[in-house]
Parts: sequence; structure tokens; C-alpha cells
Amino acid sequence: MIELPVIPSEQQRKKRPDWLRVKLPIGPEYAKVRKLVDEHKLHTICESGNCPNMGECWGAGTATFMILGNVCTRSCTFCAVATGRPNEYDTDEPRRVAEAIVLMKVKHAVITSVNRDELKDRGAEIWYQTVRLIKEASPATTIETLIPDTKGNWEALERMISAGQEVVSHNMETVERLYRRVRPQARYERSLEQIRRTKEYGQRTKSGIMLGLGETHDEVFKAMDDLAQNGLDVLTLGQYLQPTKMHHEVIEWIHPETFAMYREEGLARGLKYVESGPLVRSSYHAEKHVNV
Repeated sequence: MIELPVIPSEQQRKKRPDWLRVKLPIGPEYAKVRKLVDEHKLHTICESGNCPNMGECWGAGTATFMILGNVCTRSCTFCAVATGRPNEYDTDEPRRVAEAIVLMKVKHAVITSVNRDELKDRGAEIWYQTVRLIKEASPATTIETLIPDTKGNWEALERMISAGQEVVSHNMETVERLYRRVRPQARYERSLEQIRRTKEYGQRTKSGIMLGLGETHDEVFKAMDDLAQNGLDVLTLGQYLQPTKMHHEVIEWIHPETFAMYREEGLARGLKYVESGPLVRSSYHAEKHVNV
């Protein structure tokens, strides 16, 4: 029988364990990527999301690009991306992203975006053009698109995922019980349906869940079962890190052994590939997820 997680004291909660320590981003390759991102006025989720792996990924000459601006229409309590009323999007952005990927000699690109609920097509046309132009400029580059919730606009979803990308990801973020607190403008069943429809379209599907928000083992197992039943291929599991004091607090630091257990459970429950560890994020080792 699996025991439920023990909620730590306030002092224990604030102290980050040793296994979550990361190196500062340094080195010539990191500097080169930062220069390209700045010169082409590109947004990256690495910066906007305060990703702990930015040093490792940028040091290897890769980055996850965020299109459609850096202001989100959602107010998820876990996310460091700014919330508000976005400006008009830049129709030239797809070209600039494609050009930067060529200059960076990226072999596998991850593209994500903020939610643009105010747009009728949820930004689908910019998504389509970005992938299409990357493929035209760099045919050998494989692409993962980490797309937002389309709020049931399935025409927009089809447009987003039909430009030739190899992997389509949509993050569940947390377990069903915590949706109202963590993702107040999203719905658990709707995100599952979006993954199912993506799979039915013939795409390789991927999703991610953060741990440490107060979920139980059984709730994580149920999420795995739900995802497997709706056609998910790849699941990433990582430790939630609180961006600021205004965001959802960390309820528990998940031990690496627990992440290893979840990996085995996910595979046993029918998922093809599970990336599970404290510092794992959606785009971490994304190049490995193309052919699973």
C-alpha cells in the first residue's frame, strides 16, 4: 500500500534540497544563443518561465522559442509568464524564428506560446506559419510544438498541428483535483480531449505534469491512466518550483527515488516514454521524444 505524501513544515518547505541545485548559465555557446535571441527580438520560455535547465540547454546551443508574445491571457498560479492583455502579434515572427534556428544550427526545435484566448483562431495561423517556415528554411530540423489549450476550438487545433511538426505537446500541468486552484481557466477533461484529438489526427503526442503541488500518488496514477487511454505517447514529470511568493507554494519536494518510481509506473500503465526527474521540464531532452 502506498502512503500519501507528508506535508512538510514551513521551514522544510522553504529549503530547497541538494538535488535541485543547478549551475549558472555561462560559457561561449550560451553567450552565442543569448546574442541571437536578443538580436532577433525573440521570446524564449527558458527566460520567461525561469527554467532551471537554461544553462544546460543554451550551453548546448539550443532553446525553446515562445511565439505570439510574452503576455498570457490566463492566470495560472504556477507560471512566471506575465498575465494581462497582449499586444497585437507580430506577423513577421515566424520568419524571424525560422531564421534564428538556421543561424543556431538547431537539429531539434521546440516551439511554445502563451495562451491567446482573445484571438478567434487562438493564434493558430501564426503557429502554422512558424512550423512551415522552419521546415522550409531547415528541412533537417525536427520540431516539437508545445501548444496551449484551444478552449475547444478544434478547427484552430487542426491548423496548429498540421504544418509538419514531429511531436505535438500539450501539458496537463497537474492532477484533476488541483485544476481549479492551479489552472483556473482550464478544464481537465478538455485538455484530455485535446490530446485525444491530436492523436486521432495522427500526431505523436506528449504532455507534462508538475509534482509537489499537493497531489497524491493515486492522483498521479489516475492522470497517467487517463492520458494513456487518450492516446498519449510521451509524459514528462518534474518538480514544481515556485517562481515568486505570489505564486502557488511548493507543498512537497519530491525525492528522485519517487520520480524513478513514477517513471516505472507510467511505462507499466501503457505510456511509451516517461521522462521523470526533479529538474525535468517539458522540453528537457526533447530530441529523444521524436521517435518513441
